[in-house]
Amino acid sequence: MPLPDQPERALLPAGFMDVLPPHATCEAETVERLMQVFAAYGYDRVKPPLIEFEETMLAGSGAALTKATFRLMDPVSQRMLALRSDMTTQIARIAETRLGHRPRPLRLSYAGQVLRVRGTELRPERQFGQVGAELVGAPSRTADVEVIVMAAEALAAVGIGGLCVDLGAPSLVPAILAQRGLDAATAARLNDALDRKDAAAVTALAPAVGTATADLLVRLLAAAGPAQPALEKLTAAELPAAAASVRSDLIAVADGLAATGAELTLSVDPVEGRGFEYHSGVTFSLFASGAPGELGRGGRYLTGTGEEATGVSLFMDAVLKALPPPARLRRVLLPAGTLAADGRRLRSEGWVTVSALDRAAEPGAEARRLGCSHALIDGTVVVVAAEPHSLTP
Repeated sequence: MPLPDQPERALLPAGFMDVLPPHATCEAETVERLMQVFAAYGYDRVKPPLIEFEETMLAGSGAALTKATFRLMDPVSQRMLALRSDMTTQIARIAETRLGHRPRPLRLSYAGQVLRVRGTELRPERQFGQVGAELVGAPSRTADVEVIVMAAEALAAVGIGGLCVDLGAPSLVPAILAQRGLDAATAARLNDALDRKDAAAVTALAPAVGTATADLLVRLLAAAGPAQPALEKLTAAELPAAAASVRSDLIAVADGLAATGAELTLSVDPVEGRGFEYHSGVTFSLFASGAPGELGRGGRYLTGTGEEATGVSLFMDAVLKALPPPARLRRVLLPAGTLAADGRRLRSEGWVTVSALDRAAEPGAEARRLGCSHALIDGTVVVVAAEPHSLTP
């Protein structure tokens, strides 16, 4: 069978892409800088597999990711497998099984690729890198503060400033509605109205949810915004005991972040629940001025064995878009026959060396052809003004 023509061979499924030079190098270096910050905070790196048994990957809190997860049959075990769509549940599994004997709190970090059945309007990519950390077995609010501050420091370390942390409490609305006994259809309509921040739609559901409850939810919608006024409005609201406890956690985390002195802009959205389906406590999303979309998110959740944990996942596609274009490396052509010692010396000085393989090639022209800005001519590094296309796609 003949191979398809070149354009067709380059075609990839929607949501997938080749990452070319110099962007692949930039991504790898950025991942390692983020991981270095996590390591400096005492988070040990683990590496879970790309595929697990379906019943393991989608157990417990992983059930919330069922619709996002690719599945396939294992020809060896004849059991269904799942390709990870998120790494958090895998780290929780490792913490409660392979590392269940380790003292708590347990600090773990990770980096890897995830695969999702569908992209979203804001993130059409179906495969992207995740870098994250999980603090397992720490029920205190200070654990939430540690993870948020560490994630912000990691983003700052790779050159992203102007960070904003949007705090949420996805368990607040369920705590308010716990005594209402809503049917599934009404609950879905209400959640949709809250997700769309549609106060009129919430008010229209007053006959089903109760006028007092609808009025309270509308007030909570109005509380979203900068942290100080939002928390003042939230504090003034009369809440049932369970919801008041959730509010206390949210306020404590906000106060804890302010006390650290970290250069963060804080905002609050007390009714946001999209993407936080398996979280049980305070959640957060990370944004940066001038960057499209969220750079990462995280929050408190329960592992499969009921341990409290707080985690953060940074999305590498968004992180890379928030960074300036990769700097061009200093590339120097080494003519054929250059001594190995000369190449080692230049590399130790920070040069990227590219060896010419054709002794007949003129060094300046060959350097330009191979995207080098310099060439080693008669033992001296000479500027040759490489073509601007270099290795960019």
